[in-house]
Amino acid sequence: MTNDSSLTEDQTAKVIALAMDLAREGKSAELADFLDHGISVDVQDAEGNTLLMLAAYKGQADAVSMLISRGANVDIRNARDQSPIAGALFKGEDAVAALLVAAGADLDAGTPSARAAAAMFGREHLLG
Repeated sequence: MTNDSSLTEDQTAKVIALAMDLAREGKSAELADFLDHGISVDVQDAEGNTLLMLAAYKGQADAVSMLISRGANVDIRNARDQSPIAGALFKGEDAVAALLVAAGADLDAGTPSARAAAAMFGREHLLG
């Protein structure tokens, strides 16, 4: 979360889990409150997923946009080497993919890469 947290390790894990749920559910305003109170925009869960990864995978375009505007790193890959852009392409989340491309997501990083995911699912047109 932050370097100056007075929370226990268990409490910190619970706060991170709540933030991850907000990202999945696309609750941008509530998620922004968590960011305003010190949670890192690039916080990762035990599987290496970021808030952006989960919002992208679930097609939460408003949350993705808010996280990008707050400085989220669009290229952080999870423990399975998956990127937010590849996840969005895999799930058919065109609006999210467009946001990530516009934010400069690396189309060649990860397994599979965004280019490979787009080719697999006929979504090459989303890569610009």
